[in-house]
Amino acid sequence: MVARGIAGAVCGDDNATMRFCSSCGSARIGLRVPDGDSLPRHVCEACGEIHYQNPKVVVGCLPTYGERVLMCLRAIEPRRGLWTLPAGFLENGETVVAGAARETWEEAHARVDVGELYTLISLPHINQIYMVFRATLPEPAFAPGPESLEVRLFDEHEVPWDRIAFRTIGRTLRNFFLDRKLGGFPTRVSALERRPPAPPELRGAG
Repeated sequence: MVARGIAGAVCGDDNATMRFCSSCGSARIGLRVPDGDSLPRHVCEACGEIHYQNPKVVVGCLPTYGERVLMCLRAIEPRRGLWTLPAGFLENGETVVAGAARETWEEAHARVDVGELYTLISLPHINQIYMVFRATLPEPAFAPGPESLEVRLFDEHEVPWDRIAFRTIGRTLRNFFLDRKLGGFPTRVSALERRPPAPPELRGAG
């Protein structure tokens, strides 16, 4: 999964600051509440185009083969060299199930049977929504895709918890192993907020 921007914008962790109108190219961009709206939007003062910025949807799979979970070692930033589940941004014109299956193929070269939605996690501070589906591997056939250094199956006790790329993935995996012990997999809906800054005495440590 790679971070993507929007045309004519500079994207940070929170909101994008638009510099040019993607409809007419004008730099006359204002931030105001349009008539009939309730939130400030980027509005082109030249052509009147209203530019709506909405959360990105990340889709992926938690693929299993028997008791083991398939994970990928990231070959790209962010979090290169850390482990994750196969996931990435949903494409236009794509269903969430098709997107989850595609990302699993692209990152792990694995064909999966996609099951039920398992986790839905909101990340309002970076304007993303994670949707992870449980999935099964019909056979243990997989290989690293261009965004992965390594792909392998992990038993629960083998999961590299100290090398997980994203908090969404750590939460999903911990819930999965807990729910498996409990004998059921409810859809888990939650949110992750921005972590508070470290105390001054710990900044720069490690």
